[in-house]
Amino acid sequence: MSARKSRRTAVSALLAISALALTSCTGAGTSASGSGSSEISVLMANNPQMIDLQKLTEEHFTATTGIKVNFTVLPENDLRDRVNQEFSSQAGQYDVATISNYEAPIFGDNGWLAPLDNYAEGDEEFNLGDVFPAFVNSLRGADESLYAMPFYGESSFTMYRADVFEKLGLTMPENPTWDEIAELAAQVEAGDPAMTGICLRGLPGWSQIFAPLTTAVNTFGGTWVDENWRPQINSPEFVEATEFYVNLLREHGQSGAAQSGFTECLNLMSQGDVAMWYDFTSAAGALEADGSPVQGKLGYAAAPTKDTKVSGGLYAWSWGVEAASKNKDAAWDFISWASSTEYEELVGEEFGWSKVPAGKRASTYDNADYLAVAGPFADATLFAIENADPVNPGLQARPAIGIQFLAFPEFADLATRVSQEVSSAIAGQITVQEALGRGQKLAEEVLEPYQK
Repeated sequence: MSARKSRRTAVSALLAISALALTSCTGAGTSASGSGSSEISVLMANNPQMIDLQKLTEEHFTATTGIKVNFTVLPENDLRDRVNQEFSSQAGQYDVATISNYEAPIFGDNGWLAPLDNYAEGDEEFNLGDVFPAFVNSLRGADESLYAMPFYGESSFTMYRADVFEKLGLTMPENPTWDEIAELAAQVEAGDPAMTGICLRGLPGWSQIFAPLTTAVNTFGGTWVDENWRPQINSPEFVEATEFYVNLLREHGQSGAAQSGFTECLNLMSQGDVAMWYDFTSAAGALEADGSPVQGKLGYAAAPTKDTKVSGGLYAWSWGVEAASKNKDAAWDFISWASSTEYEELVGEEFGWSKVPAGKRASTYDNADYLAVAGPFADATLFAIENADPVNPGLQARPAIGIQFLAFPEFADLATRVSQEVSSAIAGQITVQEALGRGQKLAEEVLEPYQK
């Protein structure tokens, strides 16, 4: 039994004794001080990594700690709505919820999340120093408190068909520029007319097209908002990046690009129809999985750049504890287990190392068992995450944290509305200038209160 398990067993025993002693006056399972019980409620997304967690919890966490976990599992969009309602009202129905590094600083600054600094820094076995600093920094609020802990994380990089490049005599630079990517897309199509040069997201949505496109805006020197909260959507840099992205899609991208998101590009790349794909690092696991038609045929390079040394995004599904929770100690026990190296090893043993919720800890990339599966893309993933800077991702200062987003409440809706205009430009219905001009007007209305 590990030291962590021994400590939790002892804590659970003390909780049980306390509960029995207090039953007559406070009710079983609740302490007189209101500090908590051995039962917590967790609200989380229904993605594969979290479904695996749900399957493993009773046997490997509850059986060891005595802490029962009641899960509510929802599709991502439904989850975000429920989390917003729950945490803003501080109803206390849930102790823990999965949130991203977009919500964490916003919720923390509003007082909706319990700070985790003392828990994380005081738990030597959890080893906070092993968690990538980029994610730790992206989960802090304006007061520098740590408001969430990553379950798994990702950045972005360039995926390409190494076998096709070899056949055509092409070379992918280790750190390509956007101009080089465009040239390679044209050369692929010239050498193999049946192959699409590149797949990029064009589907409307702040977390669809603007996930990769905003990283391009950053490296072209643009930003959504300057440090004084003045919108910059129709600035020369933002326009140049968007025109480049739209033209690349229209000239060398997939058909139906205006309705293509992550899933559509993943399918096209998996089927062998596309030579390159710029997107988030989590895609590589599916492309290299057993049974994938392109397994072993791919190469991985850094995110394309323009005027910055590096580029790429940063996203983490993370655990936040509601400020109103009366079970914060038990909530931390669950979080520290779910985000631990111990849990990663458990997933590797039970489900295979390709299913490990990776991307958050440096030690994962020294694990021989994980590297035996993730070897083709591990180094590129590690480079992308270690070089991501959520505080200064571009060439100019900005008033909120984030790379492919800015962590202020109105951003998601604003970027979604602007994305609809850009998708129309991809479809040829309007120009990029028209699309971003409309976006600028939307942003001016949204951001006026911030400027005051």
